[in-house]
Amino acid sequence: MKIYAVGGAIRDTLMGLPVNDIDYVVVGSSVEEMLAKGFRPVGKDFPVFLHPETQAEYALARTERKTGQGYKGFYFYADPSVTLEQDLERRDLTINAMAQEVGADGKQFGPIIDPYNGQEDLAAKVFRHVSDAFAEDPLRLLRIARFSARFPEFSVADETLIALKAIVRSGELNALSAERIWQELARGLVASKPMHLFQVLLNTGAANTILPSALTAKLSEELFREELITHFVLIGNSIEERCAITLMDLPASAIRSWAECVRMPIEVRDFSEIFSDLRILVKKYLNTSYRAVDVLAWFNRADVWRKPDRAQALLKLAEKLRMPVSPLINAMRATQAINTAEIIAGVAAEDRSNGERIGSAFESARLSAITAALEA
Repeated sequence: MKIYAVGGAIRDTLMGLPVNDIDYVVVGSSVEEMLAKGFRPVGKDFPVFLHPETQAEYALARTERKTGQGYKGFYFYADPSVTLEQDLERRDLTINAMAQEVGADGKQFGPIIDPYNGQEDLAAKVFRHVSDAFAEDPLRLLRIARFSARFPEFSVADETLIALKAIVRSGELNALSAERIWQELARGLVASKPMHLFQVLLNTGAANTILPSALTAKLSEELFREELITHFVLIGNSIEERCAITLMDLPASAIRSWAECVRMPIEVRDFSEIFSDLRILVKKYLNTSYRAVDVLAWFNRADVWRKPDRAQALLKLAEKLRMPVSPLINAMRATQAINTAEIIAGVAAEDRSNGERIGSAFESARLSAITAALEA
């Protein structure tokens, strides 16, 4: 048996990037031999094993055959006769279809094995698919969209763009799990140039299937794309901020609907929805003074009282986009300075066990504090 480091580890090494994880392929071995050497099986769909000491994953070299829809619709064949070249042929891009042998000491040695000219495409900065089997896996479209955001200097080869459009026409994007869609989108959103993610989705027609229709329509406008790029430069790269900025022109109801479709994490969904509501509030009072009652309504929506850190993060994000929210920041500070004990003491003794009366007292005090802050 021989062991090879494959895929992204080789690509990133050649690009001078840090390598965090290494994928290993074992050629010329079998399930029985792997077990005899102390490897522990973990794969359900194909033979993957954990190294007895390092716990790194090792997969038997395999080929695959399309048997159904989606990225799970494949039959995998692992056998000692499967060659390294056959295993690499099933991979998505030539730059991910390179390998290097690993010695008994766990270190890589010898030449880069590159049967599909990945090094040439790496030098030319081109995403090119390895074989015609590429179009059989719809997940690869999202992977290339995500790679485009991570490596924005790369372009998609013409023949690969054709293959990506074929994936869209096949309708197989509908077979992808919501979790996998969100995983790839999220990784692309926090990459260096997230607009490249959206550009691939637009160029292939996948945006119509993957993204909210209202967002797809906005992304088709050059001015919106330019504004979004500017916004991405101004803010950080947290998934909450990136997602909120992308979706801020959508109403909260549309964000909620799409969030359910892609299984967006609740904290990301809520941050995006509340920021959308904040944007509506700011636009409403863009040329006039804020009304205290509307400010209080947003504070309640943002749950400022129980989640002040999130509210502060939302307002700071708005500040980064140069939205006029300083009055809101001052108003929030004013409400946080309210003396809780004094409010409760101001409620009649017989009503202090009445949650509704106590809540009403706090609402009145907060409204007064906001009014005073806005008038200051």
